[in-house]
Amino acid sequence: MSMQYLVDKGIEYAHKAVSADKAGDYESAIKYYNAAIDLLSKYLKLYPDSPLAETYRDLIQKYRNRVSILEKYVSGSVKIGGPQGEASIDDVVEVLEPDKRSNKNTFKDLVDLEEVKQALKRSVIYPVKTPQLYPLGWSQGILLFGPPGCGKTELAIALANEIDAVLINVSPATIMSKWLGDAEKNVKKVFDKAREYASQDKPVIIFIDEVDSLLQPLGNEVGGEKRMRNQFLIEMDGLKSKENKKMPLFVVGATNKPWTLDIGFIRRFEKRIYVPPPNKEVRKQLFIHYIGKLKDVYSIDSIDYDKLAELTENYSPADIASIVKEVQNNVAEELNEKGLSKPEDIKSLRPLTTDDFIKVIEKRKPSIDPSWLEAYKEWQDKYGAS
Repeated sequence: MSMQYLVDKGIEYAHKAVSADKAGDYESAIKYYNAAIDLLSKYLKLYPDSPLAETYRDLIQKYRNRVSILEKYVSGSVKIGGPQGEASIDDVVEVLEPDKRSNKNTFKDLVDLEEVKQALKRSVIYPVKTPQLYPLGWSQGILLFGPPGCGKTELAIALANEIDAVLINVSPATIMSKWLGDAEKNVKKVFDKAREYASQDKPVIIFIDEVDSLLQPLGNEVGGEKRMRNQFLIEMDGLKSKENKKMPLFVVGATNKPWTLDIGFIRRFEKRIYVPPPNKEVRKQLFIHYIGKLKDVYSIDSIDYDKLAELTENYSPADIASIVKEVQNNVAEELNEKGLSKPEDIKSLRPLTTDDFIKVIEKRKPSIDPSWLEAYKEWQDKYGAS
């Protein structure tokens, strides 16, 4: 039994299950849900490392939960909820308008990454602010690639804040799992909603994290994944049409593994920008930045930032933020154990020290694999376009 057959047939049974569920034929729905569960479970057993394994596990759990509810209803022990219907855009993605975002960071709030910020200004901010200077239109697909934890998501949020853009946050897992495999419909809903906003001259950023799991090479795709992938191609190509090419609409994808992307999608992301790991000086600035947030509670005057930067080669900005938070937690625990909580006692009796940080660093391994850095360099040399 082939991988293609297992997923195709599993999704086919899932569609039948939903149709029966909507029609109130709950016994048939249970039968079809269970058939889908069986086929997708066999697929995961044979191909546990599939790029969308977690998505299919999530689907299976949703089906099992629905079967449990339906079985109780059929037995007369519970009342059934309303039949499942069409997903709205809010079910599929997170639409964050400027005034509703809790994260208000802009580029000035992000440590370093100056070259990346400049590339994003050139690609997005300047065209939005001065569209009259771009009679030929502008690039609407931007790919941010680099090691995990180095700020790709924060850059996308800050970029949206810089131009007061509507941010449509797309999770590949949600696109694939919502409404039982109707992934291509979900992709269309995302772009339809984005065009609706952009047609009102509101800048829009569709942000897709872990875009590699959504747009993997064709040979690795099965069933609904192919239809979803083809719909994404159609929508990306549609941005280049005469009526859309000057819309303030941008698709920003982020990936830790750019080499897994299909070449067709690489070309549709006309701007491909490397988000590098922090060097020693930047790591020092990151420690200064995050430790500085503790200065109102703790004395931080005796910390050797150069030492901390030296000890954290291959640590990402996210790693450094976690180290500082862990030190805070350790010291807070110590103070609680001693019954000290008055601000004057804390600053005078328990300053933060370099050793506090070293102890945490010794127990925490870096998240950046050095062997990947050469791969990023090679990919940038081949495909980089900022």
